[in-house]
Amino acid sequence: MILYALTIFTSAFLLFLVQPIMAKQILPWFGGSAAVWTTCLVFFQFLLLFGYAYSDWTTRRMKARHQAMLHIALLVASLLALPILADPGWKPSGDEEPAWRILGLLGATIGLPYFLLSTTGPLVQAWFARTFPAGTVYRLFALSNFASLLALISYPFLLEPWITTVKQSQGWSIAYALFVALCIGAALYSLRSQPSSAPAAATLEAINDGPKPKLADYTLWLMFSAMGSFMLLAVTNHITHDVASVPFLWILPLTLYLITFVLCFEGRGWYRRSIFLGPLLIAVGAMAWALHGDRSIHDIKEAVTLFSAGLFVCCMFFHGELANLKPAPRYLTSFYLMVSLGGALGGFFIGFVAPHVFATYYEFGLGLVVTLLLAAFIVRRMPLFVPLLVVGATGFTAYHVYYYIESLSQNTLVMRRSFYGTLRVRDIDSGDAAVRRLMHGVIMHGEQYLSPKRRAEPTTYYGPSSGIGLTIKELSAKPMRVAVVGLGTGTLATYGRTGDVYRFYELNSQVIDIARSQFTFLNDSRATIETVLGDARLNLEREAPQNFDVIAIDAFSSDSIPVHLLTREAMAVYLKHLKPDGVLAFHVTNRFLRLAPVVKAIADEYQLKSALVVDEAEESDLAKTDWVLVTRNGRILERKEIASVTTPIDSIRGLAVWTDDYNNLFRILK
Repeated sequence: MILYALTIFTSAFLLFLVQPIMAKQILPWFGGSAAVWTTCLVFFQFLLLFGYAYSDWTTRRMKARHQAMLHIALLVASLLALPILADPGWKPSGDEEPAWRILGLLGATIGLPYFLLSTTGPLVQAWFARTFPAGTVYRLFALSNFASLLALISYPFLLEPWITTVKQSQGWSIAYALFVALCIGAALYSLRSQPSSAPAAATLEAINDGPKPKLADYTLWLMFSAMGSFMLLAVTNHITHDVASVPFLWILPLTLYLITFVLCFEGRGWYRRSIFLGPLLIAVGAMAWALHGDRSIHDIKEAVTLFSAGLFVCCMFFHGELANLKPAPRYLTSFYLMVSLGGALGGFFIGFVAPHVFATYYEFGLGLVVTLLLAAFIVRRMPLFVPLLVVGATGFTAYHVYYYIESLSQNTLVMRRSFYGTLRVRDIDSGDAAVRRLMHGVIMHGEQYLSPKRRAEPTTYYGPSSGIGLTIKELSAKPMRVAVVGLGTGTLATYGRTGDVYRFYELNSQVIDIARSQFTFLNDSRATIETVLGDARLNLEREAPQNFDVIAIDAFSSDSIPVHLLTREAMAVYLKHLKPDGVLAFHVTNRFLRLAPVVKAIADEYQLKSALVVDEAEESDLAKTDWVLVTRNGRILERKEIASVTTPIDSIRGLAVWTDDYNNLFRILK
């Protein structure tokens, strides 16, 4: 039994460990967007589905010996894919759909090894059931989820802060080779327990007989697993996009999701419908109530606690009912196939369907209502007051979800959604100070005064006393070429004069459309305005030297930190395009991360001068900002208007220079 348990544990650990390893490799190529992680999850869910389908088909259709030999051959062939390093040829050019390119990249890089890892759970459990007919086979499923949970927690705390990306991939590849040896050993050992000519399913049927699942069972397996996956991603999107842009917050929902699988399939009855039904109704109703208009919870700790606890209760319900419906071991591969299909469908809806159907994250509210409809179906044969209570809770939830959706459209001029998240344009009425504001989730990406007299004024992070405002003023003696990484509303174009060129690099085409149609900064500027679609660093790498006087790196305002813009290699790209007396201005305002020391460390590496300009903006409508100015010409930073407002950059002990192969967000947490 130890061989089977070790094989399953190793496969599940590697299965979840490879997800952040691959995501971190390709994250810089797609703008550092959090949607890269969601797309990776969808890919892995579908490959898991294919793996479970393979396990089910080979168990039912092939003789045990033939099944084992086929699997051994595939395991050996998969070693040719090692090490798992993404080919730079997959880097996007700027105008293609990111999601499909990510799927193709992952398939080419990790496809066969991940497919075989995904087959291990149901396949080895089937081998175990044949070898140890008296064993508790479903405990191995709990073990696999525990290993997945361990991998998930280990990566950000034990691996990412200390090991470079390349070494992570190499280490994973070595561990995968060990897994191949274990799995081959398990396959060969399983053949000893039965005649080599016996069909795998026939042997399993003889020793683990039980009632055949009905169509209703298959449907419920599919629904419960789909809703678990659906709510996992819906809650993750909501708390990271609409509640708080906090680094690493995405780990919490996935951890809770895996814990519920472990508890429900561990075999000791952690889930009981009579105990969890009440908390389910309360949790779902509370989450819907918290979404509704002025009742939205604004305290981050309270909101994250509520939605995380709600997800845990929902997943205990989904996975507990799923565990109650598990069939006899002879049908376990079919059971796992439906579970993986449901998980893939739930993830596909959130990752691919919802962004093209919904203007914002409506699916979260929809999931709350569907959860209670499922509960109503499950309790339909219980005493009458129970179904009535569930129906009442469903009506309460639907009412608040409806008004939540209505509130999103109030005073909203534009609401769009894409791979990169949701954008909303709203008018904020404050008399003479009325503004039009662009929001990306909870992050403001710029605003403009509605009054014609004030609409040319720079706002938010770009006032005359900000680091970037002072820089442009100091270098404005002659016509300038200015590059801006991150368009937002295009506020910096207000500084443009006749003869100047302002070149904006923007990842999201919808931002460019909104900046031109809903704001006038770009259209009213006297400078020549250029916009370049696609990841800024990739475009700058491809372009000939642009001889910019100023390069403003303005893309660090949320948790989805585009780390690839803050590395040694990125600095080399910027310097290629910067004039000898030019200035790099890094916008490092952030509630959670200390980014200024990161910039200083890279500047020191290149023997450049750096200074931090902190603008408190206490007596104006402007936002408090932190800008780090970097230049080859230290005399620029010594000029009175800049030198008088600079602040020393406190170093962080042990902080190493970030590279494309290494960074450590934990080290710079505030």
